[in-house]
Amino acid sequence: MGSRRRVRGALVSRAVAFDVLRQVTAEGAYANLALSKRLATAQLPSRDAAFVTELVSGTCRLMGSYDLVIEAAAGRRLGTLQPAVVDVLRLGAHQILSMRIPPHAAVGATVDLAKKRIGARVSGLVNAVLRKIARRSLDEWLADAASGAYELTAAAIRGHHPVWVAEAFADVLPAGELEAALAADNVAPVPTLVVRPGLATVDELGGEPTAYSPFGATVAGAPGDVPAVREGRAGVQDEGSQLVALALSRAAAPAGPWLDVCAGPGGKAALLTGLAREAGTWLLANEVQEHRATLVRGALQAYPDAPVVVADGTRPAWRAGTFARVMADVPCTGLGALRRRPESRWRRSSADVEVLGGLQRGLLDSAIDSVAPGGVVAYATCSPHRAETRDIVASVMGARDDVELLDAPAHLPEVPDAADGDFVQLWPHRHRTDAMFLALIRRTR
Repeated sequence: MGSRRRVRGALVSRAVAFDVLRQVTAEGAYANLALSKRLATAQLPSRDAAFVTELVSGTCRLMGSYDLVIEAAAGRRLGTLQPAVVDVLRLGAHQILSMRIPPHAAVGATVDLAKKRIGARVSGLVNAVLRKIARRSLDEWLADAASGAYELTAAAIRGHHPVWVAEAFADVLPAGELEAALAADNVAPVPTLVVRPGLATVDELGGEPTAYSPFGATVAGAPGDVPAVREGRAGVQDEGSQLVALALSRAAAPAGPWLDVCAGPGGKAALLTGLAREAGTWLLANEVQEHRATLVRGALQAYPDAPVVVADGTRPAWRAGTFARVMADVPCTGLGALRRRPESRWRRSSADVEVLGGLQRGLLDSAIDSVAPGGVVAYATCSPHRAETRDIVASVMGARDDVELLDAPAHLPEVPDAADGDFVQLWPHRHRTDAMFLALIRRTR
């Protein structure tokens, strides 16, 4: 009876993982959000929920690598296979190549899943491909795929990244750091919490204080188990994002209100609101999308009367020159957060960089217009891509005569190896943060 229950539980867990992966690949869902929503209704035991989490997250993180393996094992292009079959094979490949599951068990369970979710007609194909995959290790499969390839292409294959992402990293990293940077993206981060200044202390968070930010701590358990998080006096925020906000708060600026021009989902807005109030002023949080503005309001719930507006940051709903400090953490490809958004590396393309460039320039230009003479703008992205970072800053500043670039690393002296000229560039392999970029710009008149 116990054995039968375990078999049924294994099938249910894999079915949940399959449903989530189909949402990610067919519907464009975010893996973490789809997984959280599905687990909330699946009522799985904690051990099974952990299995599903690893199966979905790991498969999404290494999806492109598994696609190479599947094509080699099947002897055909993925496009010739039914999309649902491809997802079943991806899940099976992850169990065989990257989880401590006996290959025969992983193959058998995945074939059963294919029969139940797709149909008996595909079981033979799934069985044959997975059995062939099980004959070799992931490293062996990828070594074959990388054989004869250009050095950077081979590094991308070994490091489980698209080639264009590896090229973007190599463009801004010193020689010899690329493989470490790619490897760091494949390690899931531990949850990082942040206090709302004036409302909670780091000691209340438990866990280990963050290495550089005075506001954060890493925790082993669920963030929702921390009372300060449940009460809105603390939240979840990567340390890199905390440091970007801290740098802006340290920049010398005239008295006056602060602005977060792209506030969603609200982490930086909440931290900056607390810091602004400690400085005797206030922050306006702006977000163009109503549903993200709702998230911002949730992040600011513990600060009475914290204002949130819904407006297009490129067409401001406020007068020019109103603010002393402006945070412009602009929409970007998110290449700096691939360790926490595992599917993004395979979903994005180099074309997205060009599409986003116009918006990024428009938002930075608007942010500078919004700041008073002597005030400071923080231009931030969660991407190290040159075309989203220094090139945007150079383009906007080159078209104006009322700005100067500040020494951003000087505002974070406690963070080693973060300086890239006058810019700050954080990295997961150096700082265990997202790869946040920061430029500080002063309006001179």
